[in-house]
Amino acid sequence: MTPEVSVIIPTYNRRAMLLEAIDSVFAQSNQSFELIVIDDGSIDGTAERLTRLGKPIRIERIEHGGPAAARNRAVAIARAPLIAFLDSDDLWSPTKLERQLAFMRANPGCAISQTNEIWIRNGRRVNPGLRHRKRAGDIFIDSLRTCLISMSATMMRADLFRSLTGFDEIMRAAEDYDLWLRILIDHEAGLLDEPLVTRRGGHADQTSATTPAIDRFRILTLTKLLADDRLSPERRTAVVEVLAEKCRIYAGGLMRRGRIDQAHLFERVAYQAQNLRAAEIGGAIKSIRSALDESSHEC
Repeated sequence: MTPEVSVIIPTYNRRAMLLEAIDSVFAQSNQSFELIVIDDGSIDGTAERLTRLGKPIRIERIEHGGPAAARNRAVAIARAPLIAFLDSDDLWSPTKLERQLAFMRANPGCAISQTNEIWIRNGRRVNPGLRHRKRAGDIFIDSLRTCLISMSATMMRADLFRSLTGFDEIMRAAEDYDLWLRILIDHEAGLLDEPLVTRRGGHADQTSATTPAIDRFRILTLTKLLADDRLSPERRTAVVEVLAEKCRIYAGGLMRRGRIDQAHLFERVAYQAQNLRAAEIGGAIKSIRSALDESSHEC
């Protein structure tokens, strides 16, 4: 029987937390799912431990390429019409799938939805800031400065994910920000306003702790958006404003580190963002990708 939803967990050297995440999936009140775990080249014995669990898990081990590549691989082999992502350091409450599947059935025009969540940092509950408050509807412009969709709270139509070719694999961070914005151009976000996810932060291997200057990846996203002819004039203006702001801040940091050529690239993009023609946008995207690739070898 085809499952209702494919649950996707990418993981890299998080064996203990991964096992807790998996337990939270198998504790679901709705069991109409398949669980796909992509071991992104872990060297902590993750793959060996998973094979000894004796649970119906589709396990695939790939060469380490980051969460974007791992999630893309999982969706490529997923069988269900819906996808639910879970980060390996997060947990679901037992009714998460049941409640969100009911929401998606009741809202057949909804392409992507999320639940609310509880934030835990260093073992203690914290309250997210007002700017992180989840809301439903057209959140494209609000999402330019703050990523308003959470990976572990998300459920989406598999066909939509595939139509957008999934996550951009050059992005070692902010790959979710990139995909959500491409989706939000055409789709409103649904919200099940119940805290059905526990988001655990503060550990040393989080992307925010291991990847410097994450805004450089957001700059690539924003530049790519300028090439998207689906943008309305109002949205394009908002993208240009945020792009210029982020480019100037990042260029200043590059200058302080003596990376003059790269600083000039981002200063140029900031200055020209309002009037970039299609061909120039393509050139800017290519240059930024090249700069990101160069930076990845230096980090």
